[in-house]
Amino acid sequence: MNKISIVGAGRVGESAAQFIAGNDLCREIALIDVREGAAEGAALDIQEVAPLCQFDTRLYGGSDYTLLKDSNMVVITAGLPRKPGMSRSDLLESNVAIIDTVLEGVHKYAPDSMLLFVSNPVDVLTYHAFIQTGWPRNRIFGQAGVLDSSRMASFIAMETGYSTQDINTMVLGGHGDTMVPIMRYTTISGIPISHFLSQAKLDEIVERTRNGGAEILALRQNSSAYGAPAASVAEMVDAIVHNRKRILPTVVVLEGEYGLSGIAIGVPAVLGINGMEKVISLDMNDEETALFHNSAALVKKDIGLLKQTS
Repeated sequence: MNKISIVGAGRVGESAAQFIAGNDLCREIALIDVREGAAEGAALDIQEVAPLCQFDTRLYGGSDYTLLKDSNMVVITAGLPRKPGMSRSDLLESNVAIIDTVLEGVHKYAPDSMLLFVSNPVDVLTYHAFIQTGWPRNRIFGQAGVLDSSRMASFIAMETGYSTQDINTMVLGGHGDTMVPIMRYTTISGIPISHFLSQAKLDEIVERTRNGGAEILALRQNSSAYGAPAASVAEMVDAIVHNRKRILPTVVVLEGEYGLSGIAIGVPAVLGINGMEKVISLDMNDEETALFHNSAALVKKDIGLLKQTS
């Protein structure tokens, strides 16, 4: 990939730029932020790491959306961050106005790009962008499930003491308190997780996963999580850039899969050179299906609020 632009040079955007550059996933990164000097400073700081980390990506920044020109992908992290006690849905009205401005710039300067959403509420904003742009769904998707699955794998590793490299997890649904960790598809080196942990302990891990972002926010007070979200962005970018055909939990616009349409929500999807190339439909039991559809109902409720404010 030649050029990736990141809109929002806050902690998530800056960290994502560093992960992407450090792994040589593109030739150029443009950082864009409305705060005067913020994007330029972040880009310069990362650029000065290049000789030490041995990457050749060129970074630059600014506040002008002309920097989006010729982008192959636009990663959108712009928006108000959560504060303690706030849900992701609380950000909806403020952040949709910000996203609409971003979409105007994208439409003008990067009409052939892919859009990777990180801004919250990510499910709703991904669907909003799909409606606003009229683009095919393979070019518009969101990051949430990779982060949630990574958090759950980390908690499992902390509890069992086993290597994170052998732990595979799958978290579906909306990115929030109703996310749906699928324990039947969670394994350690291919062995079902139930072999290692009791149901009570698994229930604790599921609950901690659902509150993973809030836990960090409560501890830091002045900052939500940014390291793991940024690394999750880079994981998705890597799958696309290298056409790996990886199956990763991704916020996808559904067109009948899982019995749903008119919604974007986290499901396993194939990521490759064309973006979101295929939705993987899992065989879920009655309990998992009920949890998933409950999560979807809350996302649809927020989409309804979005329509009322537009």
